[in-house]
Amino acid sequence: MLEPKLYLCPTPIGNMEDMTLRALRVLRECSRIYCEDTRNTGALLSRLGISRPLVSCHEHNEEGRAEEIADRVSGGEAVAFVSDAGLPGISDPGERLVTAFIKKGLPFEVLPGPSASLTALVLSGLPSREACFVGFLPRSGKERREAVARLARHKGTLIVYESPLRVAETSSELAAAWGDREAVLCRELTKLYEEAVRSTLLGLAERYADKPPKGETVLVIAGAGEGSAEVGLEDTLKRLLLEGVSAKDAAKQASALLDVPRNEAYKMAMRLKEEAGV
Repeated sequence: MLEPKLYLCPTPIGNMEDMTLRALRVLRECSRIYCEDTRNTGALLSRLGISRPLVSCHEHNEEGRAEEIADRVSGGEAVAFVSDAGLPGISDPGERLVTAFIKKGLPFEVLPGPSASLTALVLSGLPSREACFVGFLPRSGKERREAVARLARHKGTLIVYESPLRVAETSSELAAAWGDREAVLCRELTKLYEEAVRSTLLGLAERYADKPPKGETVLVIAGAGEGSAEVGLEDTLKRLLLEGVSAKDAAKQASALLDVPRNEAYKMAMRLKEEAGV
């Protein structure tokens, strides 16, 4: 009999044999299962021979569902939560559930299991010490530029989730910002056509420019000082200015990116703005 609490259960990222015995027991014995998508989880449970009430809990309703789940656990129920694949809370719903339970002092349990980020890191062969899980970068604009600048100086390996349709574009963008670092594209992890393409950022950009990779993808990229090339202040400022960034913001981002004094970066940015083509 399960203790009354919230159980965060990982599910396979591709291979059904990765379902743990512990997760199977929780899903069979819990009172109900909250899930990111009832259709996906329903199909999974059908294959596993498990029948339990399903309730949606995704990024748009997670905060409200947290209160509902907390009330059920307080009332003595054992409730499970799963995302579509992998460990809940890692670029998936679940983080706000955990935060709510901590604030309320309610019990919850995280079950270990499949994770695309850790699988890709080990498969890449790049150093795992001080590795940084990035997840999905912001899609565009100032927030994305600042994230790219902030991550540029991280010494450890970077793990980036990306849509296969954007792999080439993102690889090219990061190469322009960080230099042509060693990079590995991991795709279809744990599945029949699992593949690790070992190259550089520019190599991946060229390889997938006309034909995107198939399936789920993870980019694993060497950290600063581990195969990365120096990008000059002038080149960085030119790139930012051509993207329409103001001289002030370009100087701020370049300063953070290259660890140079902001006033030095601003002086060069103003000079570049006066030159033709910038």
